[in-house]
Amino acid sequence: MRDHAEIECWLTDMDGVLVHENHPVPGAAELLQQWRDEGKPYLVLTNNSIFTPRDLSARLKASGLDVPESAIWTSALATADFMKEQIPGGSAFVIGEAGITTALHEAGFIMTETNPDYVVIGETRNYSFEAITKAIRLIGNGSRFIATNPDATGPSADGPMPATGAVAALITKATGREPYIVGKPNPMMFRSALNKIGAHSETTGMIGDRMDTDIVAGIEAGLHTVLVLTGISDQKEIARYPFRPHEVLDSVADLLKK
Repeated sequence: MRDHAEIECWLTDMDGVLVHENHPVPGAAELLQQWRDEGKPYLVLTNNSIFTPRDLSARLKASGLDVPESAIWTSALATADFMKEQIPGGSAFVIGEAGITTALHEAGFIMTETNPDYVVIGETRNYSFEAITKAIRLIGNGSRFIATNPDATGPSADGPMPATGAVAALITKATGREPYIVGKPNPMMFRSALNKIGAHSETTGMIGDRMDTDIVAGIEAGLHTVLVLTGISDQKEIARYPFRPHEVLDSVADLLKK
């Protein structure tokens, strides 16, 4: 197991690790400050593709956590990064909100409904049947199919609601085509995050609260993985999987220097 002093850079999930229902997890603000004091580059990762880094930075600030937008990496940014690498200056038909449309605009993509290179499904609170039908027809005509993240449901005040993975499954059923999914658990999201901060997998740690996304992707990307129990996982959940994190901690407070 790597000593924490050997870890030069950190990637951390957001919900369930730093914040819980818009309240900061005890120790999160102090850990972010510790990384700043030590000059350790870090990125806060999220599979949510609705919001821009600016939105998320403001949301974290309202929760009492100071995270600049430059230190936030979303599945939308990772998706735009991947697509730019594949087809620079390409075109896309997008179902999603500001997070993904802004990221693609900034990556030089043109939004179009006419023979786009890609159909991109992201998170949105208002899936339109008309837009989904359009996506199905465009994919049938040869557009490549991308989804920002695989999450089938997302939380809301009234309970779970269908998310990107569920809508992508509907389109797959109608077209027979599976999307390429960039967000966690695809280690591609971590690789693009490492590239953004100039980090190396051997000296980078990943903190997450989910075995099926954060930890498996961290292991596959060659990172030192830390599971915290402030989110959805407990010891029983850990035992269900054939892989294990390098460390299991009660919370991020356990990473503070005594």
